[in-house]
Amino acid sequence: MLTRTAFITHAREFSNIVSAGIFSEKSTQEFSHDQGIEQLIHLLTDIRTRGGDLYIIGNGGSAAVASHAVTDFFNVGGLRAMTLHDSSTLTCFSNDYGYENAFSRRVERLLTANDALIAISSSGQSKNIINACRCATACSAKVITLSGFRTDNPLRRLGDINYWLNSDDYGMVEIGHLFLLHYIADLLGLDWSNEDDG
Repeated sequence: MLTRTAFITHAREFSNIVSAGIFSEKSTQEFSHDQGIEQLIHLLTDIRTRGGDLYIIGNGGSAAVASHAVTDFFNVGGLRAMTLHDSSTLTCFSNDYGYENAFSRRVERLLTANDALIAISSSGQSKNIINACRCATACSAKVITLSGFRTDNPLRRLGDINYWLNSDDYGMVEIGHLFLLHYIADLLGLDWSNEDDG
């Protein structure tokens, strides 16, 4: 039976998972949390300054995280942000090219060197997310990945910046990803407000 005590324990477990999250680059070299946050802010501020677009993708719960993050990055962070899972387009591309290419076919037509892709997959194993990252890199766009589960999941090696959570609990990983994105959007919002005031 779930109790208040169980809730507090669960909340502490979540805090520990997020606090122990690991930032890394493609070479798998790890960054401190401060370095990882700083690099994310620098990358996304650069996209905003150049007038580029931010695309965020995910499946299932991660798609919901993507939608939520788009709202924050657009409204608070001053970025032109959007998802790629509009139902009619997603089902069209899935039907025509297979679900594993549902995002990549759009990425190769949309993204440029001024843009960035945030790819979210709790397991880091989703083929459509992995293929989209590879296409984004081929388009010279910046790639940020958010994953969890196994330390050697393939998505974790595909981003210019990767954030990995050491948990195989979908709920913990999904909310951990949302927590990070919300935090980054808030920091971008502070920078954006200062730019507007200046």
